[in-house]
Amino acid sequence: MKYAKKWATLFLASAVTLSAVSIPQQDVQAAKVKKPTNVIMLVMDGSSNNAVTLSRWYKGESLAMDEILTGAMRTYSAESAITDSAPAATALATGHKSNDKYIGVLPSKITSPGVAPIDKKDAFRPVANVLEGAKQQGKATGLISTSEIQHATPAGFSAHANNRSQYGDIAEQQVYQNIDVVLGGGLESLTPGTSKNARKDGEDLMKVLEDNQYDLVHTRDELFNSPSSKIWGSFAPSALAYDLDRAKTRRSEPTLAEMTNKAINTLKKDKDGFFLFVEGSKVDWAAHANDTIGIISDILSFDDAVKEAVDFAKEDGNTLVIAVTDHGNSGITMGNANTTSTYSSIPVSAYIDPLKKASMTVEGALSQLKEDRSNIVEVAALYGLDPLTKDELATLTSAKDVGSAMVKMLANRANIGYTTGGHTGEDVFLYSFGPSKLTGLVENTDLAHSMAQFMGFDLKSLTDDLYVPATEAFTEKGFTTKIDLSDKENPTFVAQKADVTVKIPVNKNTMLYEQASKNTTKTHTFNTINVYNGSEFYVSKKVIEAVK
Repeated sequence: MKYAKKWATLFLASAVTLSAVSIPQQDVQAAKVKKPTNVIMLVMDGSSNNAVTLSRWYKGESLAMDEILTGAMRTYSAESAITDSAPAATALATGHKSNDKYIGVLPSKITSPGVAPIDKKDAFRPVANVLEGAKQQGKATGLISTSEIQHATPAGFSAHANNRSQYGDIAEQQVYQNIDVVLGGGLESLTPGTSKNARKDGEDLMKVLEDNQYDLVHTRDELFNSPSSKIWGSFAPSALAYDLDRAKTRRSEPTLAEMTNKAINTLKKDKDGFFLFVEGSKVDWAAHANDTIGIISDILSFDDAVKEAVDFAKEDGNTLVIAVTDHGNSGITMGNANTTSTYSSIPVSAYIDPLKKASMTVEGALSQLKEDRSNIVEVAALYGLDPLTKDELATLTSAKDVGSAMVKMLANRANIGYTTGGHTGEDVFLYSFGPSKLTGLVENTDLAHSMAQFMGFDLKSLTDDLYVPATEAFTEKGFTTKIDLSDKENPTFVAQKADVTVKIPVNKNTMLYEQASKNTTKTHTFNTINVYNGSEFYVSKKVIEAVK
């Protein structure tokens, strides 16, 4: 695939220069890489170095991640020192800095130093991701998340949307991407209904999955027992439970490590290799809530998944494993106002023992709270607040937000500090193992290019092949074109010439070719998807070449 000159300025402008530390080492190692190659990319969303340190103390022994610590990563977006998950995922998956809420598309606003401006007409242009590149290489692909699978980070590795809230578009693209193994939450976005994220376009994507021979599973037992090479696991309407809460609240859900193990054992059967993305999603949610127990719960769960990946990579010898958080969150610290003058003499136990008393996260504990709060003492005990002082009991009884009050109480008891309920902008630990592993301080965009290089493709050339502006391409072939928005939930690109009408539906991998003189309609199916960004349709070269 030759990279078109007209894209050169665009991509050089929108991507930060690759790290001089990591790439030369990869060039040397890449020459030694055998085929097939595998990549396992793991993201613990919204974590931080301090949170990892606290989790290690809590566990009382080294983490699996400790063994593969190789450097650090910068996380800023095209417009801010503090990134949202959507542009963070876009950077990790496509190699391009982007804007708040944008999924797999170029930015429309660039203010961060070091990120060059792009032409206004290229704003929101979809750019290819590493999962799509792996698929074009013939590799098996997998996507795992403990949130809705349509959430920002897994979406960044599988879809293209102007806003991360477009669950309907994201879900549809994920289904028509034909990813081999998809495991997580988000069941409600697959079928029509009345809930917040139910489908509004009337399409039953569960039926589409069935027609495409997926084994649809909804419990951990069904997952373990599936012999299929194509599995779609939807284990909850929205997100899965926190790892610490699962045994009491949702025993039928698999753990992140179990999903990772099953995915690896399924995908590794492909002779061309595989790409697998894994997200421990709710570290971020716990950090937003300043829930110390929730943070620790799902960092340790994520670490178990990292162990599964590294164990396989050690045995395989030709698998690149990368683990990282996409951004900091909460400003969590061991030490707070309580310890200003006494920190040097405070033992580890003063931080950890109060946390060890909790048997559930704040989300799990509150799920047990009665409407009249008559069991508030028992619920507080589940979160480690036992015994309650008289003042603490009074606070919880009268609080408008019981959860907020509980997390503050436990943090105070454990001498844990927080600076914010939002994201933070620090560099984060980078973990890498296997051939072409990354080292040193790198940009988040470097990871995408490194994974692509290891798997044998170039993301810039891939975008030129997968996402061509349809209007221009079909006009050059002599067609008149329009974008049919009569059904706002199902935009369609329409091109006409003589007695031929081409219809390209949004988010799908199909094209309808109608020829009036022969009274025929043919449906063409591709291994690429069609994307509409609100102003233009983008299709692959394969679609254009299929039209005479």
